Amino acid sequence: MIYFTELENLPTYTANGEYIGSLIDLAINPSQNPLLIETYLVRTPAKKLVCIDRGQISTISVRSAQTSVVMSELRESGLDESFIRIKKDVLDQQIIDVNDQKVVRAGDVDFDIQPGEKNTDLRILSVNVGGAAAIRRLLQGILAKHRIRQISSIFPPKTIPWEFVSLIEPDPARRVKLRISYNRLAELHPADLADILEELSRDEQRSVIESLDDETAAEAVSEIPTRMQVALLNSLSAGRAADIVEEMAPDEAADVLQELPPETSAEVLANMETEEANEVRELLGFEEKTAGGLMTTEFAVIGDNATVEDAIAALREFTGPLDSLHAVYLVSSGAVLVGVIPLANIALANRDVLLRELSTEQLISVPFHADQREVISMFRKYNLLSLPVVDDNGRLLGIVTADDVLELVTKES
Repeated sequence: MIYFTELENLPTYTANGEYIGSLIDLAINPSQNPLLIETYLVRTPAKKLVCIDRGQISTISVRSAQTSVVMSELRESGLDESFIRIKKDVLDQQIIDVNDQKVVRAGDVDFDIQPGEKNTDLRILSVNVGGAAAIRRLLQGILAKHRIRQISSIFPPKTIPWEFVSLIEPDPARRVKLRISYNRLAELHPADLADILEELSRDEQRSVIESLDDETAAEAVSEIPTRMQVALLNSLSAGRAADIVEEMAPDEAADVLQELPPETSAEVLANMETEEANEVRELLGFEEKTAGGLMTTEFAVIGDNATVEDAIAALREFTGPLDSLHAVYLVSSGAVLVGVIPLANIALANRDVLLRELSTEQLISVPFHADQREVISMFRKYNLLSLPVVDDNGRLLGIVTADDVLELVTKES
């Protein structure tokens, strides 16, 4: 094991022992082997920067680096921009720790020395983000390397394996060149991903969101505060913002679009698919802080002459969010709400039973213009998971779900 803090400024020599200069950085080629150091950057006494390839490193230790080249074979730096440099691109940069679901800062990088028949390789093991790395950085160049090791060993190691590291690169063009995979981010729970987003700058948030698929990005954006949603969507192109908003629940999409500047909101809607845009426009027509403003239009609805078998078929085709699926709503031919059947009743009934026979005894609904305080009161009074919203003629418009009410209560407390 050797650390970058022990390699920085390492004396580097030619095959015949001539002093080349000090090692100032290491670089990997992510398109070839993201675990091996590909190039060693050395600054000569004349302040020139030369690149030494991994195959030219004979031996390396905490004392010096020995190469297999002579002075005439050295080339000045012409490092490819796609290479990742340890000091320039990794040290002191924010890194997403996908295991602990948080953002940390890279203090040091750990390597494994791998001697071979013709050359010696450095393989990246992990990024060090703990107190030991901070001590090594603090004492670097002040005490002897073996003494620094003794002192830093007092602190418990805190490392992130290199394969679990996602560098946050605000510049999208640079990020593509780096070819850093964000697959591990997409596997995180949306709430954990939202916690990470809240720790990042706006440019870094945009970089992470741009790396995710539309559905994952929408789930993460839905979990962050509305003011942050607005700022983040404002920083994206209208097309990308529309792709994300399309994947959000209609009520959440309407909430965030309502907070955006009118011209931005109109541009996002114009870039959305027609069906999704129409659903959101419909919700935008309802006043804020009313049942209509809180409701979603994604719910399971079926005609009042349907059977359990019909309901099961309809549920299988339901494409909305599962957290809005607590019951099936029965409507008459005029879309008037006539019954609510909890999913448990459907699951336990025979397939040929008419749904209206399973409907709850008391039909509870709320008019679209009801104040949100009334909605909260009804959820508390009747212990509801969802509440149908109707117009003045009893036609079903949408439903308010318990999670939306919980969010309201949390904001009020």
